[in-house]
Amino acid sequence: MKKSVLRSYARLIARTGVNIQKGQEVFIAADLDQPEFVAMLVDECYKCKAKKVVVDWNYQPLQKLHVRHRSLTTLSRVEDYELARWQHYVDTIPCRIYLLSEDPDGLKGVNVEKMQKANLARMKVRKPYRDAMENKYQWTIVAVPSAKWAKKVFPNDRTSVAVKKLWDAILQTVRVSKDNDPLEAWKAHNASLKARYEKLNACHFESLHYFSENGTDFTCGLIPDAQWMGGGETLLDGTFFNPNMPTEEIFTSPMKGKAEGTVVSTMPLSYQGNLIENFSITFKGGR
Repeated sequence: MKKSVLRSYARLIARTGVNIQKGQEVFIAADLDQPEFVAMLVDECYKCKAKKVVVDWNYQPLQKLHVRHRSLTTLSRVEDYELARWQHYVDTIPCRIYLLSEDPDGLKGVNVEKMQKANLARMKVRKPYRDAMENKYQWTIVAVPSAKWAKKVFPNDRTSVAVKKLWDAILQTVRVSKDNDPLEAWKAHNASLKARYEKLNACHFESLHYFSENGTDFTCGLIPDAQWMGGGETLLDGTFFNPNMPTEEIFTSPMKGKAEGTVVSTMPLSYQGNLIENFSITFKGGR
């Protein structure tokens, strides 16, 4: 993969993904798979006049060890130094960039119930800090390939070829190539998504009905005053950013208690580091 193309991707994340403002801090969450790209991204953040850039490294094998060996009480605890860090987020309102490259099945065998209980307990402690930052900070979720993820997608190729193919697929979906200006491409993409959700808002739908030959037959009622949205978002101070790259999504809010039917997946799903090959769920009202 040409470094010039990867540099364009890093620039896109910094300038269009989170739209870093001069003097703003940036926190990046990344896995260990693409350190060279992370360095490019940090450099691009500083070129946007970021005050400070901090990288938090993740590694699934360590996460599995923590869940296996720690007690639920210890796993659920949010330490004082973590709370101090969350308070720092509230005080400084940094950008947050999430680089995803995890193995879709990387937490296979972990005690899912224990992990979920711990995560829920920690979320409750962190919620006041998150609420204090709501609609005040930019964030984006983007993808970079890892060897294990690439082999899941392209199992018949050797690892280097699989990683190259996954890079190509990711860059295509985020509109990055050697022949275009990704920042301008995303301006046009956001404008297109806006035109589409405004058209849906004008329709005032009461419900949506999804059906497919695979068994999906699902009706979802909508909140009367809910708006369709998509693409980028605008903060309370007017700063525009793109929370998901790529995105082709236009979405709205469902009405609680107005979901009925069955949804069946057409492709495997990755949830909390576990791969679900076949998935279906049935709603019977009141959900």
